[in-house]
Amino acid sequence: MTLTQSIGNARSSLATVSEQISVVSQNIANVNNSDATRKVANVITVAGGGVSVASISRTANKLLLDTYLTANSNNQTQTVINSALNQLQNTVGETDSETSPAALIAKLNSALQNYSTTPQNGAIAATVVSAAQQLATSLNSATQAVTDMRNQADNDIATSVSNINNLLSQFQTLNQTIVSGTGSGADITDALDQRDAILKQLSTEIGIRTVTRAGGDMAIYTDSGVTLFDKTPRQVTFAASANLGPNAVGAPVYADGVPIAGTPHTMSISSGNLAGLVEVRDNIAPTYQSQLDEIARGLIEATAETDQSATPTLSAAAGLFTYGGGPAIPTSGTLVAGLAGSIKVNPNVDPSQGGDPTLIRDGGIAGSAYTYNSTGAASYTDRIQQLITNLGTARSFDPSAQLSQSASVTDYAKSSVSWLEALRQSASAEAESRQTLADRASAALSKDTGVNLDEEMTNLLALERTFQASSRLINTVDSIFATLLQTVN
Repeated sequence: MTLTQSIGNARSSLATVSEQISVVSQNIANVNNSDATRKVANVITVAGGGVSVASISRTANKLLLDTYLTANSNNQTQTVINSALNQLQNTVGETDSETSPAALIAKLNSALQNYSTTPQNGAIAATVVSAAQQLATSLNSATQAVTDMRNQADNDIATSVSNINNLLSQFQTLNQTIVSGTGSGADITDALDQRDAILKQLSTEIGIRTVTRAGGDMAIYTDSGVTLFDKTPRQVTFAASANLGPNAVGAPVYADGVPIAGTPHTMSISSGNLAGLVEVRDNIAPTYQSQLDEIARGLIEATAETDQSATPTLSAAAGLFTYGGGPAIPTSGTLVAGLAGSIKVNPNVDPSQGGDPTLIRDGGIAGSAYTYNSTGAASYTDRIQQLITNLGTARSFDPSAQLSQSASVTDYAKSSVSWLEALRQSASAEAESRQTLADRASAALSKDTGVNLDEEMTNLLALERTFQASSRLINTVDSIFATLLQTVN
């Protein structure tokens, strides 16, 4: 090897090492960036024995990335559901909580028991009205909480759809950069990292799977197989509702014109924030609302009055509890959507509205034909005892509420709270499990493709030594040339 070749090789080594140090420095700068992968400068030997950086690659693992995307989507679904159930649970508390419908029915029953022992005491009659008002208010408030939750979920669905469309638009720009860079041989490692970061964000909103094709191109599909991106983004659409009442049905979500959430079909997504929100809006909240409505219907039915005439001709009418459709009694065993939101204490027994609470003892709340205590006896307790018995008597409930079809209104209310609590505990356990899986998937991906500071610092020291060796070679050759020139002179 000539001295000139030595100088050339040393210079190429310096240039190459400089590029390698730049790559390592970039890795070190991204050590805390979870979306950055480790970059590697690929060195080759060129003619004459020199070296150069042929390309820069990154450490990528599609299998681990896909595992993370799936785990992240599943975790987001359960997180949304668990959060919603916690909110619902806070509206009613535990079965024995003073705020639960079951506890308030028990309180009403206790007030009736007390009134039965002293039926002549008007003040005790007023406590029955007060207990009934608390129960009606509890059902009204719970219904409002469910309605608010459904409307919030509907708004959040709109936000999620907007996020998905924005992410797909960003993905298109990066995908085009990668395809173009792959064809021209440009460094696309940062663009690949950014594209993967978009996929991670997208998996938070909706379950996805990806297919990588020739030239670095990538297509994205929902976890149910509907196209989200193929050369260009597919539009995801959703029409938010102005107000979702108890009997209102939320609008579906479409991707490329195909319904993917909101209505039962074969292409429904199963994971992601969007799937969780739709589950809350269309299944969990409406089911709980149905249970509240059935409790309200059971109370109206249990406290209804019947015609006490010698020859009864009138239909049963609302007594202690009434609602917007009163005085008619709702059909037995048939759900009335939104009934828990309109149930109230009959004004005819409410002292604050000019009513007479002693009508609870005597009857006649719905009119004189419904009077049980025809003699006006102060010690009369038959009607009070009948109300107590009715609260504990089994009656029919609509099966669509997913609870027992035959139970007393007291037991039905307890079952509703138990249903919610069991669902919440199950969701909480599932959320913890999915969070663990997501964390493990993230750690595995980071360990395999992320930057290790110790490793990069070791590489940096090795490159510095190489740089110093190349510099010494140049200095040595320079000294030889100087000696030769002095000899010649």
